Amino acid sequence: MPSNPMKSSLTLTCESRMNIFKDFRAIVEAELKVLKGAGELPAELDLSRVTVEPPRDPSHGDLATNAAMVLAKAAGRKPRELAELLAARLRQAEDVASVEIAGPGFINLRLEEGAWYRQLRGILLAGESFGDSDLGQKQRANVEYVSANPTGPLTVGHARGAVVGDALAALLEKAGYEVLREYYVNDAGGQVDILAQSTYLRYREALGEEIEEIPPGLYPGDYLKEVGAALAQRDGDKWLERPEAEWLPEFRAFAIDAMMDLIRSDLEAIGIRHDLFVSERALVEAGAVDRVVETLAARDLIYTGVLEPPKGMIPDDWEPRPQTLFRSTAYGDDVDRPLRKSDGSWTYFANDMANHLDKFRRGYPLMLQVWGADHGGYVKRMKAAVAALTEGQGKLHVILCQLVRLMRGGEEVRMSKRSGNFVTLREVVDEVGKDVLRFMMLTRKPDAPLDFDLERVLEQSKDNPVFYVQYAHARICSVLRHAAEAFPDMDQSPQYLASAPLHRLTDSDEIGLIKLMASWPRLVESAAEAYEPHRIAFYLNDLAAAFHGLWTRGKEDTTLRFLVSDDSELTAARLAMLKATASVIASGLKIFGVEPVEEMR
Repeated sequence: MPSNPMKSSLTLTCESRMNIFKDFRAIVEAELKVLKGAGELPAELDLSRVTVEPPRDPSHGDLATNAAMVLAKAAGRKPRELAELLAARLRQAEDVASVEIAGPGFINLRLEEGAWYRQLRGILLAGESFGDSDLGQKQRANVEYVSANPTGPLTVGHARGAVVGDALAALLEKAGYEVLREYYVNDAGGQVDILAQSTYLRYREALGEEIEEIPPGLYPGDYLKEVGAALAQRDGDKWLERPEAEWLPEFRAFAIDAMMDLIRSDLEAIGIRHDLFVSERALVEAGAVDRVVETLAARDLIYTGVLEPPKGMIPDDWEPRPQTLFRSTAYGDDVDRPLRKSDGSWTYFANDMANHLDKFRRGYPLMLQVWGADHGGYVKRMKAAVAALTEGQGKLHVILCQLVRLMRGGEEVRMSKRSGNFVTLREVVDEVGKDVLRFMMLTRKPDAPLDFDLERVLEQSKDNPVFYVQYAHARICSVLRHAAEAFPDMDQSPQYLASAPLHRLTDSDEIGLIKLMASWPRLVESAAEAYEPHRIAFYLNDLAAAFHGLWTRGKEDTTLRFLVSDDSELTAARLAMLKATASVIASGLKIFGVEPVEEMR
């Protein structure tokens, strides 16, 4: 189609059209600047709130901008009046078929189909890199997730936070951030002393002592038998007659190392590897908490005071006493927080402050953390601490993950032979596989409870989201294999298919599928900005549904089949569409750490 000589000279090459919404925002901004230069708009008008997004109702068009709505007041014009000015300019832009003003001043744009064909070519040539963004501008982001106490194997509950954190890290990398995946080892609290005492019991058992019932307060799982046996083999009966003060540090260090090896192994079973493990104990022993106190004291944020009793029921052991307090209320917290316990040791909060100051000093002003929902009350104080310690330069965002309820055929599963009182992550992975586990953990918002049914997640139906998405990819691969047999001389490389006559794709569902693929870069950026990787699961489900819908129509209407025996050009165009769809699905699954399958078994 020849270009319209009346169209705007502001155009974009095919290679630049990797985010059509961002590209058209640039066009809108350029036209607004033209209006500024012509004196129609104030020269100092701030354009930062202008957006270009899909209309809420797809029947209104392909793109919509709020420019007239958000600029009218500052421009001293009525929204509709400003919309008319801008719409007149946008009607001259390349690829714009029509421009309509809706309501008080929203501008809806409908694009010519050629724009979508160029999008399809760009998707094909980019492959899985389609959707890569420079949004993050290489900003360094520290993503801390899992950080389970090193007292036993990971549970299915830990799996949710592990997968959410890992997918968030991958999403941020695709959006242009430089990401460090971190695990904070809580090895300085009383729980690791209990771990040592539990291991000592298993050590005695390994040396022949009869252990009848695990005393209350100790860890009962069989997983500690191997640890106790390993110590017995290494040291013999060396520790049997020694006082606890002598054997406790040795057993604690040995057991923590063993548990961290177990945790790393569990994480590798679902494809997760952290870049850095940070020891709480090592931080404290290196004086990191002292540096926190020095930093806060220099800013007059520490004082000695007496806190009010906790709201509601007062604990029996509570007594008012002078404490070293951090002025967290100066940064939005409800009460000031103690830094020392009654025995003079640092509080867990003080240690955690040291961890966050350490992150910041290592060059990570953006800190993202995935916690269990039971830590919700801890968020406000930790944000106050980060704000105080970094003088507002650091940013902490916390994702809270609700519980996972493990089911089998609708019945709740509660017990595990290996752990004694919980179901381990490894047991679930062994039964359903890592890809199913990872995908299913991202099918709900993290702050919503999740039911994980061991039978239903393996069902082959459209109600099973992981099957539905994987089946779309596998079906496409099947079509491509059949195409290779039916059209042996047809090159299926992206470069060749990108040169196919894509204008032959004229059905509304074909164009709709291309439009949905074209929205992938915008989805990546919006999900990254909101720190919500679960949005990708929703998008992939929609993309799979669009593809499956076309497949079903092709079974009923032979003119819509992907392979047309007597029309190689139309077949090539449809293969181009399918290959692009497969690459976008694979791109999304890559963020999830899920392998796209080529055949369903």
